[in-house]
Amino acid sequence: MGADSETHRRLVVAGHGPASHRLVEALRERDTAGTWTITVIGEESRGAYDRVALTSHLDGADLAYPAHGGGVTVVTGERVTAIDRAARTVTTSAGSVTAYDALVLATGSAPFVPPVGGRDLPGVFVYRTVDDLDAIRDYARDRATGAVVGGGLLGLEAARAIQNLGLRSGVVEAAPWLMPRQLDEGGGAMLRRHIEGLGIAVHAGVPLRVLEAGEDGAVARIVLADGSAVGAEVVVFSAGIRPRDELARACGLPVGERGGIVVDASCRTEDPAIWAIGECALVGGTVYGLVGPCFSMAEVVADRLLSDASTAVFEGADTSTRLKLLGVDVASFGDPFAGPGEEALGVTYTDPVAGVYKRLVVSDDAQTLLGGVLVGDAASYGTLRAHVGGGLPGTPEQMLFGGTETAGEDLPAATVICSCNNVTAEGIRCAISENSLTDMADVKDRTRAGTSCGSCVPLVKRLLDAELTAAGIEVGTALCEHFDHSRAELFDIVRAGRITSFTQLVQEHGRGRGCDICRPAVASILASLGTGHILEGEQAALQDTNDHFLANLQKNGTYSVVPRVPGGEITPEKLIVIGEVARDFGLYTKITGGQRIDMFGARVEQLPDIWRRLVDAGFESGHAYGKALRTVKSCVGSTWCRYGVQDSAAMAIRLELRYRGLRAPHKLKSAVSGCARECAEAQSKDFGVIATENGWNLYLGGNGGMRPRHADLFATDLTDDQLITYIDRFLMFYIRTADRLQRTATWLESLDGGLDYLREVIVDDRLGICAELDAAMARHVAGYSDEWRDTLDDPGRLSRFVSFVNAPRTPDPSIAFEVERDQIKPIPPAVPR
Repeated sequence: MGADSETHRRLVVAGHGPASHRLVEALRERDTAGTWTITVIGEESRGAYDRVALTSHLDGADLAYPAHGGGVTVVTGERVTAIDRAARTVTTSAGSVTAYDALVLATGSAPFVPPVGGRDLPGVFVYRTVDDLDAIRDYARDRATGAVVGGGLLGLEAARAIQNLGLRSGVVEAAPWLMPRQLDEGGGAMLRRHIEGLGIAVHAGVPLRVLEAGEDGAVARIVLADGSAVGAEVVVFSAGIRPRDELARACGLPVGERGGIVVDASCRTEDPAIWAIGECALVGGTVYGLVGPCFSMAEVVADRLLSDASTAVFEGADTSTRLKLLGVDVASFGDPFAGPGEEALGVTYTDPVAGVYKRLVVSDDAQTLLGGVLVGDAASYGTLRAHVGGGLPGTPEQMLFGGTETAGEDLPAATVICSCNNVTAEGIRCAISENSLTDMADVKDRTRAGTSCGSCVPLVKRLLDAELTAAGIEVGTALCEHFDHSRAELFDIVRAGRITSFTQLVQEHGRGRGCDICRPAVASILASLGTGHILEGEQAALQDTNDHFLANLQKNGTYSVVPRVPGGEITPEKLIVIGEVARDFGLYTKITGGQRIDMFGARVEQLPDIWRRLVDAGFESGHAYGKALRTVKSCVGSTWCRYGVQDSAAMAIRLELRYRGLRAPHKLKSAVSGCARECAEAQSKDFGVIATENGWNLYLGGNGGMRPRHADLFATDLTDDQLITYIDRFLMFYIRTADRLQRTATWLESLDGGLDYLREVIVDDRLGICAELDAAMARHVAGYSDEWRDTLDDPGRLSRFVSFVNAPRTPDPSIAFEVERDQIKPIPPAVPR
């Protein structure tokens, strides 16, 4: 079926999904002689788009793939309805007839809807196309509850989408745990904790029996096999797929017993002129539902169409996967289900407090990695997946907890780095060396690695860095694939260019639409430079989770409220206000380690009312939710304490009021102690101050947490003005030069020259930037405005604080509490059945 000596042959592709698009693009890239004219016929009203990112359509994302170039005719809104194999023609739903020399069936799959009563009721949908999502969004406007049937990847995304549309959401999964095809029981249970922590109810282990209608004739509830019911005015089926093989059946091509067009390893059917790729194809007895194998099939067929001598075959696929599911890192690789009965051992780590579950499956001699599951922390996925089937680079516990990060040059040549596009380590290395590639964009463009789900990007970057280092080329520090600049460089670009939006920055200095790395990082830069309220316009869509509602999200879907208490000093009147607010709104109260009072259990629609009372009483946002200054802790100092040598409380208040609202790459904490007894624990803070008989000692770069670090003594016996000047410059230099999410401790350790270099910069003005740093801090102080007061004064910003978009003042009934020690606490999720 090749075309070595023929020209202008006719290729028809039935279907225009991701696999079809990849086939056409691969053929166009390689068909330099223009052998094939291509006609693509797709039944959707739009061209091919990224189905992996389908849910982001509801956020306004443009999912469309780039249009095909010349030599390709794309027909949309028509479906191929018949194949005449003898005449080699296809007929469409519009009645048009198109001849072919080769036909590729890329019809994909259809959602599986179980044969249960009520599945045809109004309000029942599937979750497969952009049109499906538009229909769900339109119907949901007048509804309050929704549920998804199916607890796989797409089902969980659908449940979150329903929740984001303002409905109370739930998931019904017949299997005992979520994502049963990818996760073991322990991983599924941990994922369930995360999902329920987002306020999405999970009903697992009981099959669906029937859908029941309400008085209006539309769906109202799901009845399970045990008789229990789940209220749902919107029901979405995401319970698996079935291959679209009806065209093959109708024209007499063999199909599998459970569906799928039978093809050989070259993806050719028994008819030498017809091929099948993607989710409609049955290869070696398997139908593949992941984008990676579908792309690999497309590449095979492109090779075969261009040459009779091609030996390209589809050899199966690596079904390992890593994804960010509703904010939770989830990964599985190799065989995650192997057990002791299969000559394998399982090594498991569970941390229910941190929400982390890790399991490695190794051979019974603990020498070979067979597979594994990671939930809550998948940072080691790249290294672990690269060693599946090979020797362990360390002990199982080292691989679970770090210390065995594989350098790019150490990865075996045959290691599949990008399972979506079947790209090996050797393929990436060859592309880099043969084409003199020096940046990620070029590597992705040349190899396609990292262009689909993106989970392999860190490993691709390590390979690139290793190859560049070996060639004696300086390794770049680009923030991500969308920018060729580091965070520090982007900070200077935004500052010098007076850029005020992410869109402007990416259009003028980057590419694409951005990602979860660069968008929040740029939002932080814009906030640090005072370019407007974080909930203003485009800025609101860039923020991290907590910043969306100016409050810390808690495990049951409620929020905590933390007003600023500068230096820990508070009047009786203000204490009474906090007590009254907590009492009137039924909140749990606790003294924090930063000498503030935290109020837990606020529903999102209560936040404006709570903050109105606090702001009216003179409180401001404590920024407990942001990458900003949190607190400046203090002891009472010389005013009250007989050991105090300076007024530490007054200094702490002065510092906190000066740096309040200062946005940074990471959170900032401080403390001031009135004497060497160090009651305020200043040496464990990002910047700490300890009083001396002659002034103040300044300590920099400390932190607590998982890796505590004592701060370094930077300067001694400073006057008040010297102290503030040095802190001003320290903070502004850190904000200007630190990496994304880098605490001051690691930033200080990363500086070439360390503390001595820092002294040269902010004391001796070695770089000549002290005046700039001073001016930047002066602008921050002069421009400060309380985020919550500004929000209360803006009806547009207040409109986002609702649980249900169609019932703004209606509380979420899924949030419930019980009383313990005279205060509320969340009712824990029911034990999985």
